[in-house]
Amino acid sequence: MKINLQLCADIGCLECRISDFNTHNNIIKYKMAFELTDSNFKEKVMDQGGVVVVDFWAEWCGPCRMIGPHIEEMAKEYDGKALIAKVNVDNNPEISYKYGVRSIPTVLYLKNGEVVDKQVGATSKKVLSDKLDAILS
Repeated sequence: MKINLQLCADIGCLECRISDFNTHNNIIKYKMAFELTDSNFKEKVMDQGGVVVVDFWAEWCGPCRMIGPHIEEMAKEYDGKALIAKVNVDNNPEISYKYGVRSIPTVLYLKNGEVVDKQVGATSKKVLSDKLDAILS
């Protein structure tokens, strides 16, 4: 049984749907930022290569909540071009320590496993996207 998180364009509701039982006509998939953890980081980032944007955040962090929607929008816009991911620093201290994350939000841009750019603190979506576009070009 496959479960998809989808946004119903008809009624604007976020629903967990069983793939073979869709009842609405206008279901569109909603791409969200990938949740990285200490246990899946190596497999999803280091072993696969490519371009990855990692947002280090925490639920209690006000500036993190400011850029959170930007990260989610980028996950949708850059689907297939780059992996847009999030790391909750409270639940995943190993990754945070490995990359020296001391302030949040911190957004790291990795290419083939190497940090190529960094943004610390809240910023606009344009700044985040411009950095990613420069890496992808």
